[in-house]
Amino acid sequence: MQASSLDSDPGVEWEIGPPSGVVPGRRAAMIGFRDHSASGLDLRVADIPAVTVVVEFGGSGLTVEGPGGRRELTAFVAGCASGIMRISGARPACVEARLSPVQAYSLLGVAPAELGGAVVDLTDLWGPRAALLRERLAAAATWEQRFALTEDFLAGRADPARAVDPEVAVGWHRIVTGRGQVRIGELAEACGWSRKRLWARFDAQIGLTPKRAAMLVRFRHAVDGLVAGGSAADIAASCGYTDQSHLGRDMSSFVGVTPATLTRKVLNPFSRRRHQAWGTFVLDRPEPAVR
Repeated sequence: MQASSLDSDPGVEWEIGPPSGVVPGRRAAMIGFRDHSASGLDLRVADIPAVTVVVEFGGSGLTVEGPGGRRELTAFVAGCASGIMRISGARPACVEARLSPVQAYSLLGVAPAELGGAVVDLTDLWGPRAALLRERLAAAATWEQRFALTEDFLAGRADPARAVDPEVAVGWHRIVTGRGQVRIGELAEACGWSRKRLWARFDAQIGLTPKRAAMLVRFRHAVDGLVAGGSAADIAASCGYTDQSHLGRDMSSFVGVTPATLTRKVLNPFSRRRHQAWGTFVLDRPEPAVR
């Protein structure tokens, strides 16, 4: 897929780089965005079933406010359970990559669980290479070039010796492909583990228990439907919630607002465009075999 740069078009306020999905040989899904209007970034984000890497290469950096406090960063990593964050910046330009937590340990050098609830400075993980990537992204002419650079950096970090248990990978895959509508007991039976062992290994390697992972995956499908304009009642039914109130409780748990508040007030125009650019959040490879 070729992605053209819109830098030369003064009428574009927010440039959204065409999304690069997970394809054979590529380790992450990526989008890019750049503020041409100097209106500034004000983005509220919540947990997703992926590890997120954001690199700001426009020179302004980002302010990230979350459970771990307020930090000024140029590049950061957030795990699946980093909580509600507010990200702001003056005229930012960013590449945002999403990694399956199954892949993240190999690529980042730490298990997603080790990220905890904090946002981690990418320099703490990659050292000077994080600054080098930022420089190269700034010098690139197109989004496709920037995505390729980011992919190359991820490939350079990959270590097959660092991997989650195959049983955990299979369980994660089934949660994602089942849209969160799975029975945890059945996951344990499928991989030959006890519920207690599956629970402990998931929590240690993914950073979420199987139940919380399933809740998060189902919730993100519900958010997709709400942003697309669906009714809360219909989405609750299609996503496997017992009723609309059940969806509301999950919404409050993950983002602290009701479905109506999310769609009418929390999502600003840029947030909607970014969400639509991502499309589905599913980031998974074909189901691995269990040893």
